[in-house]
Amino acid sequence: MDTQIITAAKPLMAQARPRKPAPFLPMSRAEMDALGWDECDIVLVTGDAYVDHPSFGMAIIGRLLEAQGFRVGIISQPDWQSAEPFKALGKPKVFFGVTGGNMDSMVNRYTADRRLRHDDAYTAGGEGGKRPDRSTVVYAQRCREAFKDVPIVLGGIEASLRRIAHYDYWSDKVRRSVLADAKADLLLYGNAERAVVEVAHRLAAGEAPRELDDIRGVALFRKVPADYTELHADDLDSADEGATRQKGLTVIRLPALEQVEQDKEAYARASRVLHRESNPGNARPLVQRHGDRDLWLNPPPIPLTSEEMDAVYDLPYARAPHPSYGEAKIPAWDMIKFSVTIMRGCFGGCTFCSITEHEGRIIQNRSEGSILREIEKIRDKTPGFTGVISDIGGPTANMYRMACKDPKVEAACRRPSCVFPEICPNLNTSHDDLIRLYRKVRETKGIKKVMVASGVRYDLAVESPEYIKELVTHHVGGYLKIAPEHTERGPLDKMMKPGIGAYNKFKRMFDEAAERAGKKYYLIPYFIAAHPGTTDEDMMNLALWLKKNRYRADQVQTFLPSPMATATAMYHTGVNPLRGVRHGGSDKVEAIKGLRQRRLHKAFLRYHDPDNWPVLREALIEMGRRDLIGSQPHQLVPAHQPPGTGKAAGTRRPVRPGGKAQKFTTKGVRLMK
Repeated sequence: MDTQIITAAKPLMAQARPRKPAPFLPMSRAEMDALGWDECDIVLVTGDAYVDHPSFGMAIIGRLLEAQGFRVGIISQPDWQSAEPFKALGKPKVFFGVTGGNMDSMVNRYTADRRLRHDDAYTAGGEGGKRPDRSTVVYAQRCREAFKDVPIVLGGIEASLRRIAHYDYWSDKVRRSVLADAKADLLLYGNAERAVVEVAHRLAAGEAPRELDDIRGVALFRKVPADYTELHADDLDSADEGATRQKGLTVIRLPALEQVEQDKEAYARASRVLHRESNPGNARPLVQRHGDRDLWLNPPPIPLTSEEMDAVYDLPYARAPHPSYGEAKIPAWDMIKFSVTIMRGCFGGCTFCSITEHEGRIIQNRSEGSILREIEKIRDKTPGFTGVISDIGGPTANMYRMACKDPKVEAACRRPSCVFPEICPNLNTSHDDLIRLYRKVRETKGIKKVMVASGVRYDLAVESPEYIKELVTHHVGGYLKIAPEHTERGPLDKMMKPGIGAYNKFKRMFDEAAERAGKKYYLIPYFIAAHPGTTDEDMMNLALWLKKNRYRADQVQTFLPSPMATATAMYHTGVNPLRGVRHGGSDKVEAIKGLRQRRLHKAFLRYHDPDNWPVLREALIEMGRRDLIGSQPHQLVPAHQPPGTGKAAGTRRPVRPGGKAQKFTTKGVRLMK
């Protein structure tokens, strides 16, 4: 099958063979016996606690496969020290499905400073340590030990974002595809409903995993067929980057694992090409050499229609944690149990975010009817519901039903963002459907308040004063979180975020709407420290903006290089993949890697914290900005440390071997003499 010319997809539920749904997908032999099962067709292994709710990936996949007629069991957070816990439900007849959970396991377990977290929102009791590092790899290896001849299929965000050779922040090296490390048979990336249904039916019919090379969203090891023409993106002396369009079957060869390990420009080239080939309408297969094998990635899956999204969210979820957890609290469940997902995907393309790489930039929407039915289920079936929907949104709160005005233009587009450097004129930015949905939800019997807690894309919101009025009048509770991320053009361009002027316009409209509604509401802006392309001077200017606007950030985030994000490629390589990459012609980016430098940037965001004053004074002196030290309104930190304040007060600088004090090195700042 030529995956490059597919324009339609088989309906998701075309092969459904509904069976009586299990109260919960079984996690023990006793539950299987109660259902009258002697074996499972499919066993799903997950790093999360099992919550049977559509906000949890394994619940969606499990219930979807159940609706296809398969007997599905769940092994949740198994002890990975041996293969025995992976035998708990017996040998699966069709395959093992393995995921690290709703988050990449390394992001879940470690902070941006590589410190171990001691809690886990996806575990009963919030307890940390219930999953291993690189959970997908470890679980897959244990599955193979348990039953060596059972096919193993990887999925979830950890597999999705590690599908090719990728930079791993925690080991500070380039790792090969997780498919190779896990020694699994197939990897499904992105929203994998279509792929997992087809994989399940074809494996059950007796096909071998290697024969499933024509399914979109699938990665596997295979040779390049003789009838394919290779376009060489691995030639870094060429400016073409494999972009040439040719008739017939073509595959783009990315720089090989060994090449991206040794050559940072080759890594940046691979990242650039991968992101460019992400539109289901025009993406071509990719191939990347790993040793003596070729890793093959088919084009992304065709997005789900509204009818298919409805079918997924209308499945018979128990909408609760598995009874085996008793009264233990699962923080992630407590956070979302009164919330509703109305869409998937994001066309913002922010370089530090992995949503687009996983869910795609084409928005997949649920119908009003499906959303209202779920709200009624929350009202009628969720214990503790008081009439308040805690969130109605998705990756972005206000992209519901937004799309390209012309499907042909959309299918041909290769822009990484529909809203940067400015909103594309082909994008329909109407908020009318969302406003109508909000009003219908508010009219639902038993609903007292509907909150919008998902991030609002403010550069889109300002296109609809009516939406801002609706939002402020009915869907804000005291404050609204918003994410300008920075004030300076340098880092904003590397993030692919709008200028601070768009935020200021939104704030004016928000404040005016609040005043008209007689409300005292506030915006809480979020910012990122130490993002690639950020200088110390950029952070200083951001701190001055925060002080001028009387913002005091209590929680701040330092840039975390998550797998496969464009900004992660910048961090690792010092090259900007948003522009052409070739030897001698690449755009350089300054990355903030040293721990002291990263902490300095974070300290600028919390300029008001006395603990940060010593380090900020030292940095400002190094930068030649003593004029910002003092007690005047325009100054950033006081000249003297109040007695008893500041963890660093009165301490000496760390001393390097050789006896010289370690100083902060300012990046990209012209020092004043």
